[in-house]
Amino acid sequence: MESSLRARIRAGDATAFAELFDQYARSVYNHAFRLTADWSVAEDVMAATYLQAWRSRERIGEDGGSLRPWLLGIATNEARNHTRSNRRYRAAAAALHAEDFSEPDHADRVAGRIDDGARLTAAIAALAKLRRQEREVVTLCLWEGLDYESAARALGVPVGTVRSRLSRARTRLRALVDRVPRNPAGPAGQIPDGVVRLAKEGNR
Repeated sequence: MESSLRARIRAGDATAFAELFDQYARSVYNHAFRLTADWSVAEDVMAATYLQAWRSRERIGEDGGSLRPWLLGIATNEARNHTRSNRRYRAAAAALHAEDFSEPDHADRVAGRIDDGARLTAAIAALAKLRRQEREVVTLCLWEGLDYESAARALGVPVGTVRSRLSRARTRLRALVDRVPRNPAGPAGQIPDGVVRLAKEGNR
């Protein structure tokens, strides 16, 4: 079915492209948010991602498999471009600590369920302390669940580079985990259990 979708998109089938959007928009949006730490910027990145995907649709390969790594690779580049042109990332990540997540907003409809906003902000704060290249492999491999080969294709780098960046990122996250006391309630400012688990896992 994915191969048929690839062929239809390459041929310029707008209905097929709408199917692609419905299938992966949430994943692209979440990935963009983790890279930018800003809901509205993530929306811009998602829109730019699908615009670029449509423009480059004729370059979609015929090797089969999921189109998600291709889209996440485009999203990573779009987020990278945005960060280069707008250096608000650190300030946005810090501002999330003061954000009141008690009231629902449009992000809940787009990004899906957020069970604990405090844990989310702590996770983003931890990611903000990583280098950009490390943050990208963490979001692709650990959060989005891509294997090394898919992440390497998404980023346009060798598989060995993905492995080494992920290893460094885990080391840095582990250092953050070791410095911050954990609380099962996960109040803002503490490292959430998900980041603790990802940091302490061995490389796959």
